[in-house]
Amino acid sequence: MARQTSTQVICAFKLFWEKTLKRVWPHELQLVRANPCFKLPVVLSAAEVRRILCAVPALDQRVALSTIYSCGLRLGEALRLEVRDVDGERRFLHIRAGKGGRDRYVPLPERTLLLLRELWKTHRHPTLLFPAKGHNGQGAATATEPMNRSTLQRAFRLALHASGVRKDAHIHTLRHSYATHLLEQGENLRQIQVNLGHKNPNVTALYTHLTSLCKTQHQKRLDQFMGDL
Repeated sequence: MARQTSTQVICAFKLFWEKTLKRVWPHELQLVRANPCFKLPVVLSAAEVRRILCAVPALDQRVALSTIYSCGLRLGEALRLEVRDVDGERRFLHIRAGKGGRDRYVPLPERTLLLLRELWKTHRHPTLLFPAKGHNGQGAATATEPMNRSTLQRAFRLALHASGVRKDAHIHTLRHSYATHLLEQGENLRQIQVNLGHKNPNVTALYTHLTSLCKTQHQKRLDQFMGDL
């Protein structure tokens, strides 16, 4: 059972005090809401991503992580992918029932498409792209469920350690890195928002804090604007 925060405990006690005991909550005990902390996510460089992915020995896990990074997917979105979701002709992935129950299409790099095809030839599952292999490692072709989340998370942790990258990264860091790297390549925020499936553009705008290119361009504009003072 998850630990309750002090605010949740106080709220529960306040509800008991007012509704059950029928007493007035003391004014001096009014809840004071703390200001939310603004923390930027960890981002890996392209070289660090390559080092981590190269340290994943199992092909299915390496391809799953590569797909998450190269398409900016959430972990659950990647593991739920099916064969029918790959549009090799138009080079898109169909993400079904993403966050908020929304579908979307994301661009599929050619290299990732080739990796997915290479992986599928090893199991030829009629439905799943990343089927669970089972305890003996031979059950992928007849699996009824996709790869386990914790299995892939563990594979990432082991690869992170083996790679020598000393950042506090996790699988979702690949998604953050994808967005940041696209922005550094000059992609516009609106397209990145669509790719990531963000409903609120302000969420996507977070990545402007993470890219050195945006900071460099901003600095140049600032120097030019202030140069005549």
